Amino acid sequence: MIAHITLTLPQFRRGFHIITEHIERACVEQLGQLPLNGMLHVFIQHSSASLTINENADPSVRVDLEAFTNKLAPEREPYFIHTYEGDDDMPAHIKASLYGSSVTVPIINGRLALGTWQGVYLGEHRDHGGSRNLVISVVN
Repeated sequence: MIAHITLTLPQFRRGFHIITEHIERACVEQLGQLPLNGMLHVFIQHSSASLTINENADPSVRVDLEAFTNKLAPEREPYFIHTYEGDDDMPAHIKASLYGSSVTVPIINGRLALGTWQGVYLGEHRDHGGSRNLVISVVN
């Protein structure tokens, strides 16, 4: 069985944000509970934001990821052509491609099998990205 859930996240400021609880809450609200065993796949329907899995305990990890990512794809580079929506436009697309548009997590004993210090992150790469839509697929 495959269940698909659409989740609209609230607007987040630019940076990396742990959204594991948003995902788990949407699954419980729509399905009643996660299956005993299965797979959870999360896909973001945007080209200027990303998903990744990383440390969920120390917030400095998220700050450092943002700082490093901004060095990889800085704004206002003279060779960027795609700047129709502002200085963060093309860098946001590059960052989204670097981190990716989906994550997959096993479900074991009715829980996401994330490691002790892991969480699902939204990478918001725009200054004013707005709300973001996720498609969550739960495979049982």
